[in-house]
Amino acid sequence: MSTRAVTEDQDRSGESVLRPESLLLTLFGAHLLGRPVLLAAPSIVEAVGRVGISPHATRSALARMVKKGRLTSARHGRRVYYGLTPRSVDVLNDGYLRIWRTGAVNRDWDGRWTMLCFSFPEAWQRQRHELRTRLLWAGFGPLQGGVWIAPSPVDVEPVLAEIEAREHVRCFSAQPLAGLDAAAMVREVWDVDHLAERYERFIERWDGGVADRAQRGPLGRQLALQEEWRLAMRQEPQLPVELLPSPWPAERAQQLFRRLHADVEVAARAEATTLFDTIPDPGTAGSPGPH
Repeated sequence: MSTRAVTEDQDRSGESVLRPESLLLTLFGAHLLGRPVLLAAPSIVEAVGRVGISPHATRSALARMVKKGRLTSARHGRRVYYGLTPRSVDVLNDGYLRIWRTGAVNRDWDGRWTMLCFSFPEAWQRQRHELRTRLLWAGFGPLQGGVWIAPSPVDVEPVLAEIEAREHVRCFSAQPLAGLDAAAMVREVWDVDHLAERYERFIERWDGGVADRAQRGPLGRQLALQEEWRLAMRQEPQLPVELLPSPWPAERAQQLFRRLHADVEVAARAEATTLFDTIPDPGTAGSPGPH
């Protein structure tokens, strides 16, 4: 096994760190997205407990997510039930599209780039940070100074929505002139080795590795699998595969994820049906996603 730097998603032993708030969204996305129901706290505690999250950590995370506007809560009898807010529905629908439709491999590149330029006053640290965070999530990388690029046509309206300084941002559709080494530029803008490492680590853990062998039951296995794949794909810039080293590990990792998910999905849903205590919530903002 190669020596790798410890990231925020793994501990010193190399074990993946599944964080309660993120895992709760994965749970809701897998089993409640698009359904007008609320889920009882004990059901949530037991479900994420299958991947090692303690009841205290789960209940604390639920309280934080309600405070942040990511979940709603309602008392029914002696129990508290939780559901998705419109904001979280949007996040989960976006994640669903990235995982199941866009995928981790870009084989449809037409040679065009999206270029975005901005120049903010030095004092605008908060605005600069917010824009950069959104650009990274949308697949952009910093070319130089206030110039960012993405290797595909990007709808920038959602990226710039409600950005306080959007009038200082300019966007262009660009195509490099002949002679530019696009593959070399990609290596300068993005940490290609780090991107590859995420997928290699996923394969290492799930292709007969420690995560694949863990005894979690179908629901716990599904949640851990989906959360680790989400982490592997996080801020995936959708770089054209022809500009990347071959073989690109994202291809094998994606095939592995989809095969393992298909193997466990039916059993996980059956377990969730037995475990979950839900009540109707006609006001839920869910829309048809993966169901």
